[in-house]
Amino acid sequence: MNILFIMYDQLRFDYLSCAGHPSLKTPNFDRVAARGVRFTQAHVQSPICGASRMSFYTGRYTSSHGAQWNGYPLRVGEMTMGDHLRKLGMGCYLIGKTHMIADAEGMDRLGLSPDTVIGARQSECGFDAIIRDDGLWGEGPDGFYDQKRSPYNEYLKEKGYPSENPWADFANAGISDDEIASGWFFMNADKPANIREEDSETPWLTDRTLEFLAQADEPFCAHISYIKPHWPYIVPAPYHDMFGPADVPPATRSDSERDNPHPVYGAFMSNNIGKSFSRDEVREKVIPAYMGLIKQCDDQLGRILDHLEATGAIDNTMIVLTSDHGDYLGDHWLGEKDLFHQQSVKIPLIIADPRTEADATRGTTCDALVEAIDLTATFIQAAGGDVPDHIVEGRSLHPFLFGETPGNWREVAISEYDYSVTKMRDMLGVKSRDARLFMVFDGRWKMIHAEGGFRPMLFDLETDPEEFNDLGDDPAYQNQIDRLYDHLHAWALRMSQRVTRSEAQLERMRTRAAKVGILPFLYDGSEVPEALTARYRGKAPADYTKD
Repeated sequence: MNILFIMYDQLRFDYLSCAGHPSLKTPNFDRVAARGVRFTQAHVQSPICGASRMSFYTGRYTSSHGAQWNGYPLRVGEMTMGDHLRKLGMGCYLIGKTHMIADAEGMDRLGLSPDTVIGARQSECGFDAIIRDDGLWGEGPDGFYDQKRSPYNEYLKEKGYPSENPWADFANAGISDDEIASGWFFMNADKPANIREEDSETPWLTDRTLEFLAQADEPFCAHISYIKPHWPYIVPAPYHDMFGPADVPPATRSDSERDNPHPVYGAFMSNNIGKSFSRDEVREKVIPAYMGLIKQCDDQLGRILDHLEATGAIDNTMIVLTSDHGDYLGDHWLGEKDLFHQQSVKIPLIIADPRTEADATRGTTCDALVEAIDLTATFIQAAGGDVPDHIVEGRSLHPFLFGETPGNWREVAISEYDYSVTKMRDMLGVKSRDARLFMVFDGRWKMIHAEGGFRPMLFDLETDPEEFNDLGDDPAYQNQIDRLYDHLHAWALRMSQRVTRSEAQLERMRTRAAKVGILPFLYDGSEVPEALTARYRGKAPADYTKD
């Protein structure tokens, strides 16, 4: 079986028609949902691009793998899904974005060159990169945000777009009176991007995907990682005006949220992102463009599905659709992601398994608490392996795909956020080591712990599904806070770093010493089976104790 692991950057869980969006129709996402299971309670392990992706790729929590924010390298030697799958005879390939930087210092220390196979894999989150493009080619007074070569920019130059950075000048900009109307400015979000639609980012990556599929001749996991609908929020015609202000849902926010908020929440609301997305004119410009970007993603997914059906490959390909986090879009007076409201930490997750064992669950939903780290475990089992649970902290979703109820499923989902490099740390006056947040969610009650001496936040999603009312300072709910802290404490005590020995290996080690003749602390040998002491009994070969 093959696996298509398709990720859309910053795609909200509720901006799909199969998830109930009132005006955005996504027939191809729905098409996959009809073939499989849509998980309604899937959560990322960090609501920020890089950290979330590293958890997807390793199957481990961010405090386990250590890459807790954008620009934090994934350390050399950290096991990834690629490492696990290749051991099982399945190739693991990247087409698109990872938002990962290599542990250059660690590679240098170990003498690993990035132009070797192992060095390249260490530089690419364990993938064999067919094409890598992280899709943010911003350029300012100090040069480019991303110092790597952009394959997409090179493609646009070959297509004749006259610019050294056509990503910025064409793909992510409109035109106004012969002037560049940059997608960085929200006021331009309703303009069509100044590019032929077939040359824009999402079709370009789909073309690369179809090229890969046409030549693939071995079992593979292909990570197709789109940059969109991530900002800049601008999309080419005809998608730029498919939606308008009338399609923008009312913001999920309340004035009460700004009345004496928790200090951490208050800091995020008062940053530039929150201030911008609190403006109705921003939402009315941005959200239709965001919807247009999703519609384009859906159309391009249709091309992939059509190819799989035409070639028959759909009968042996697991299709996984997901996102690395959501997008507030002005809800809760916030933009972007970063905190733990459902708009940010909850993600779409649809898995269509082609095997007959999954026939009974096709077109269904699953409300179990699922974490992004579960995908690595799921893929390992799909490739025929046993999940190495001393390394991979997620759990396989196969039981849910096959209509089974797994025993002892998790009671809470955990997510972490390290904001030590943000302005909010300065606003709050906390030390770098204390600029950390933890979410514990049991499906109803959500608690957020903030290091640095702050009180917890608490929300009851049964009575307050919009998460407007923070109950964290109400003594009446102390029992719920204590209970969720017990879960957080138990999680913090997990065995997360003993990754070089499995439980089975430890059991063998417990008995090996005696079987190879290491027998300390015995009085006469009768304490152990006679076979273990046989080598040390019998007539002495010689006697050197006498003169």
